[in-house]
Amino acid sequence: MTAFDFFNIIRSIPKTLRFNLHYFPLKTALKLPVVVSHRTFLRELHGKVELPENVETAMVKIGFGDVGHYDRKRSRGIWQVSGTVSFGGKASIGHGSKLSVRGHLSLGADFNMTAESTIVCAKEIRFGRDCLLSWDILVMDTDEHPLYNKENERINPDKAIIVGNHVWIGCKCVLLKGAEVPDNTVVAAGTMVKSNFSGEYQVIGGNPPAILKRDIRWEH
Repeated sequence: MTAFDFFNIIRSIPKTLRFNLHYFPLKTALKLPVVVSHRTFLRELHGKVELPENVETAMVKIGFGDVGHYDRKRSRGIWQVSGTVSFGGKASIGHGSKLSVRGHLSLGADFNMTAESTIVCAKEIRFGRDCLLSWDILVMDTDEHPLYNKENERINPDKAIIVGNHVWIGCKCVLLKGAEVPDNTVVAAGTMVKSNFSGEYQVIGGNPPAILKRDIRWEH
């Protein structure tokens, strides 16, 4: 551990204590299952956070990590939650990442969002186990502003986003409402996904997206 990392851990103590004592019973909070970087802006601490039964210290990290081409010293994340965030196990939400949740966000075990990405959840966003998100990604299950037809009926409702197990999402991808990404899939950099794909062990890419390769596997 470098001196810089040690200093960051010390500076994270106040926000880490505030987060854990707010969301969890005292017995759980004292284990400090979630550690929060001092560079994370706790804009809204409402709703609830769910953890698995077997709680470990620092099983969830918010605002840490390092991506070499970003300046993590000046990077700032945001936690804005009035809905529910469920962690299925260990998770890392990298520096500069933003979570805005008023629906239900579910993150499976071994979830890793590297840096500078954004999740906006108004309805439901669900990631399976062992998912890796690169940098500068947007995942959003809502248009935010409603559209109505002449009968005053809303025509752009929020739609859930479902991502399977062992999925790698490349940098600068956009997942919009209604997107479904199956297990063991790679989403190539710069791809916009807003529909349902089937199959496994494949690479999805392009705009509009299509299956570029089949019978592949990926590793961390």
